[in-house]
This record gives sequence, structure tokens and C-alpha cells, in this order.
Amino acid sequence: QVQLVESGGGLVQPGGSLRLSCAASGFTPDYYVIGWFRQAPGKEREGVSCMSSSNGNTYYADSVKGRFTISRDNAKNTVYLQMNNLRPEDTAVYYCATVEVPWELITVQAICVVPAMASWGQGTQVTVSS
Repeated sequence: QVQLVESGGGLVQPGGSLRLSCAASGFTPDYYVIGWFRQAPGKEREGVSCMSSSNGNTYYADSVKGRFTISRDNAKNTVYLQMNNLRPEDTAVYYCATVEVPWELITVQAICVVPAMASWGQGTQVTVSS
């Protein structure tokens, strides 16, 4: 059974930084995609960034390109989202999610969408406010 546990959320001022962590356990498929999604109040959940397990290829939503970086520590089975230059519009609950895929993906943009994900964490709140 897949378990994803997020941590690292909090309150930060505009322009500040946070690093989210997602500790994964319970699965070791050959190929999978893991990523971060967020849901702001009154809005639909959206993909923020995803990464392919096999080749490390990444995808970023336009709204976070150049500010957020997804990375992983395979030894710790943990995925991170480094968020810099945070803006009030980044305020949301951030979720880690993953899905097994049948083969290595060259690009992950198409699968970095809510309906494609199979397992979800409980979410961590990020609030950007002065």
C-alpha cells in the first residue's frame, strides 16, 4: 500500500522560501511519476510539478517556472519541492501524488494532472502573506 506523507508547509512572507518534503513508502515499481499538486480555496486542484522516476525528467506549471524546483533523494525515498520567491497566489494546500507507469516516459507533462494520479498524501498548507 502506497503511503505519501508531506511536510514543510507553513506561513511565509511574499518573496520568502519553503521546502516541502514527501516521504514515500509501500511501493517500488520500475517506472512511476511523482509530483506536487495544489488546491487553493475555491479553486480546482492543479498540477505544479512532476518528475519521472527513471530519467528524472521534470515538468513545471508556467506559474511556478523559475521559482520552484522538484528534486528527489532516492536513498530516503523522498521528493522535495523547493519554493522560492513565493507569492500570495501560491497560497494553497499542497499535495504529493504518484502513479505507476508502464514504461519510461520521455515527458511527464501529460501525466501531471489530477485524474492520472493513483495515490495521494494528506496535504500540507502553504500560506504566503505579509
